[in-house]
This record gives sequence, C-alpha cells and structure tokens, in this order.
Amino acid sequence: MAMVMRPLPASVSELDGLTKCAILLLAVGPEKASKVLAGMPAESVERVTRHIASLGRVPHDLITQVVDEFYQVTIASRHAAEGNLDIAKQILNSALDPDQAKRVLTQIQTQVQKTPFSFLQRAESENLLTFIQDEHPQTIALIVCHLPHHKAAEVLVGLPMQKQIEVIKRIANMEQTNPEVIREVERGLESRLSNMLSQSMEKTGGVDAVAEVLNLADRATEKAIMEGLEAEDPDLVEQIRRLMFVFEDLMLVNDKGIQSVLKEIENDELALALKTASPELQQKILGNMSDRAATLIREEMEFMGPVRVSDVESAQQRIVDVVRRLEESGDVIVEGRGGDSEMIV
Repeated sequence: MAMVMRPLPASVSELDGLTKCAILLLAVGPEKASKVLAGMPAESVERVTRHIASLGRVPHDLITQVVDEFYQVTIASRHAAEGNLDIAKQILNSALDPDQAKRVLTQIQTQVQKTPFSFLQRAESENLLTFIQDEHPQTIALIVCHLPHHKAAEVLVGLPMQKQIEVIKRIANMEQTNPEVIREVERGLESRLSNMLSQSMEKTGGVDAVAEVLNLADRATEKAIMEGLEAEDPDLVEQIRRLMFVFEDLMLVNDKGIQSVLKEIENDELALALKTASPELQQKILGNMSDRAATLIREEMEFMGPVRVSDVESAQQRIVDVVRRLEESGDVIVEGRGGDSEMIV
C-alpha cells in the first residue's frame, strides 16, 4: 500500500507543528535526524516518522521558512531566558531619569557585554570542531582565544597536525584585535551557522527518507520505531525495511556475516545477483568463498548470457532479505548499525 503524498501549502504559517517538525528533520539530514529521534518519546517518534513518510516534494522556499522560524524561535527563547543589555536599558530608562539611566548603563555595559563567539561556547567540542575546522587558521586562532581553555584544547587536539601548528603560531603571535574585526568574524560565523541547515535544493519526504534516517539510527532506536509503526501500519514497515538495506550495502557486512549469508544462497541465484554488482562487491563476496566455488560462480556469470533486470533485482532482494533476517538474529553485523558496540570479547 503506497503512502498518500499530501500537497503542502506555500507558507509556513499554514503548517501544523508536526509537519514543521518533519520538514526540519528532512532539512538537517538523516544523520542528525536519527540523533534527534533517539532523544524523543516513542509516541512522538512514531507520529513524526509516519509524517515524514507521507511527505512529498518539499519546496526549498518552504524549507527555508521552516528553518528560519525554528532559528528565530530558538534565538528568542535564548534571549528570553538570558536577558540582554537592551532589556536592561529599557528597565533603567523606565525606572530612572535619562541622565541617571545613562550613567548606570555606562558603568555596567563593559561588565555584561556579550563575550565574543558566545554562541559557539555552548556547542559540544565535537560539533564545534566540525563547524570551524575548515576555517582559515587565523579565524580558528581568534575563536580559540575566546573559548574556555579546556574547550580550546579539545578543539586544537581535533585539528590535523599541520593546521594545529598554523593555529598555534597565530595564537602565539596574536596581538590585541580590533573589536570591530572580532564582531565582523562573529557575524559571519553566526550567519553561516543559521543558514547551514537550509540547502540549495528541494527535499523529498516519503518512505525513502524514513529508510535513510533509520539506516543511520542505532539498532535499539530503529527497532523501537519499527515495532511501534508495525502495530499501526505493517505495510509501511515492510516498505521501509526493503529500502533500509540495498544489495550494494553488502559491502558493510563483515566477512563472517558474508559467509553466513552464502550458506543460505544457491550458486545460480548468487551468480544472477552478482551480474550487475560493482567489482568491489563481487570481490568481497567471492573472496569469502573457496577458490573452486568462486571460479564456478565466475564461470556461471560469464556464460549466463543476457538476463532480465527484474530477475537480477529479484535475486538481489532475496539475498537482502536473508541479510536482514540474519541481522535481526545477531548472526550478521552491518558496519555503522551499532553491532560493533554490542559485541563482547
């Protein structure tokens, strides 16, 4: 049963919260979306996952509106929680006469002025490193000088050796920097951070998007989501499962897993499935067979003659189904799916 793709309105003001959430997860990409889902309540995860699956094409302009609204709300919430100099100024002007208010404000201004790059200081070191590592060494040096020492050290350690040296040299030779230069660099970085989520292309929801997100989620999260969805829509779960692992993903299966899969596959079916496989995948699979068995498969592929694409895809799908079943039972480990962390040596 195919999901119904609902047309989307042109304005963010016409979207409900669930749709905004689904579009935002599409905008940040599968890897970040999977981490967000892992921290959400199970009921919310099921609702938003189903909603992503029902999304059709999402215009770039609508994505931009959703991301911008999310950013503005986040900034507004932060300011409301932290207060700022403008709020203090408004309060002083209401409570005191203008001269007195100006005098008090001058006294406290230097004490409460926003620390440069404060919007970066709240970021985890790993995320901060990802954001700034491609900047010029001079820019990184300027940022590092305004970070707490422990965070500055973590960022430096994460840089490539050559860039570490370049950054450290610039920190050592750095003199007092013009405040306007700092503000200009800060504005540029904050602007880039706010626009980073919005990409210059349209995003598409649907079952493909859900499968891509779940492929990057850990096994526990994926299992919980799939079990929750299966109770309501088993057909959707089957569509997602078939898209989550494709034949070329056998490259991500460890050698022991490949050997387990091969025990359940007939030679003629394997030869048919490998007909359109990449040379790397053919080598990986045949390399886990005896020389004699591998030679037989190569000969069968060579003398097979023309075959229907649909027959090749069917053979590949049957092998994929075997992999999914063996992964569920723990006999196959797929790289990046959390299996390695579950092993006990």
